[in-house]
Amino acid sequence: MIPTARAAQLTMNREGIRCLAAEELGLPTSSYAFADSLNELQTAIDAGIGYPCFVKPVMSSSGKGQSFLRGPQDVQPAWDYALQSGRVKEARVIVESCVPFDYEITQLTVRALGASGEVKTHFCEPIGHVQINGDYVESWQPQPMSPLALQRARDIARRVTGALGGRGIFGVEIFVKDDNVWFSEVSPRPHDTGLVTLATQRLSEFELHARAILGLPVDTSLRRPGASAVIYGGMAEQGIAFEGVAEALAVPESDLRLFGKPESFLKRRMGVAVASADTIGEARSRAKRAASCVRPVKA
Repeated sequence: MIPTARAAQLTMNREGIRCLAAEELGLPTSSYAFADSLNELQTAIDAGIGYPCFVKPVMSSSGKGQSFLRGPQDVQPAWDYALQSGRVKEARVIVESCVPFDYEITQLTVRALGASGEVKTHFCEPIGHVQINGDYVESWQPQPMSPLALQRARDIARRVTGALGGRGIFGVEIFVKDDNVWFSEVSPRPHDTGLVTLATQRLSEFELHARAILGLPVDTSLRRPGASAVIYGGMAEQGIAFEGVAEALAVPESDLRLFGKPESFLKRRMGVAVASADTIGEARSRAKRAASCVRPVKA
C-alpha cells in the first residue's frame, strides 16, 4: 500500500493524525479536543478551546461537515452538520481553537529513493492557497516566506512524513504567522492545491508521486511562478459539457484540466485552470481569468 498502511489509517482520521503530530511528535498545533456528544463538545469549548473555534467530523475531507463557531448559538448546528457530513456514522468530532495565522501553505514533500538506495526527503517550493469553508479555490507557487518560517515548515513536514513512512508525495498543510508555524493536516497523496505544479514545476506532483513509487529519480525544481483557480459546476445537472474553453486557452500561458465528472453540483469542482507568469500576482490573475471563461452546461 502506498505510502504505507499506517499512513492511510492515520490520515483518513483526524484523530489519528492529530494525536501522532501533537502527542507523539510534539509538533505545534492548534489547541484541540475530541467529543462524542453534544454535551462533550460544549464542555470542551467551555473548558479551554473557547470561541471562535472550528468543529469538524473526525472523518471527512474538502471542508465537508466543517463549521466555524462564533458563540454558543453555533454549537448545536455545528454538531448536527458534522454528523450529517462525516464519512462514517460515528458521532465523533474534533473541536479546534483558531490559530491567528497570516497565511496557510501546502508543503509538498516527496520521499524517494536516493542513489544509494536509502529514502531521502525532497521539498517543492511552498504553495500558498485560499480556502472558503474549508475547500480550496485558488493556489499559487511559490508562496513568499521568511527563511526561518520555511525551515520550520520543512522540519514539520520532514518529521510527520518520516513518521508515516513509505515513498511518494505528501501534501503537508501548515499555518504561518511571521516566523511561527503550526501543523494542520497531511494527505499521503497528490494534493488539490498542488494542481498548480502542472504549470510551475518541471515535474508535476503526479509525476513526482509516480517516480517516487517506482524508485525513479525526482526533481522538485520550480520552472516559473504560477497559479491555479477552481472551475465550479454552478448548477445541478447530469451530462455536462463546457463552453468558453477556447476563450480560456487564449489567456497567455494558461491551460485547463476538466475532470470529466458526469454530474454537476453548484459548488462541485468540475475542473481547474492553471497559468504561469513572471510574477505570482500576474499568474493568479491569469488563472482566475481563464477559470471565469469556462461555463459548465448541460450536454
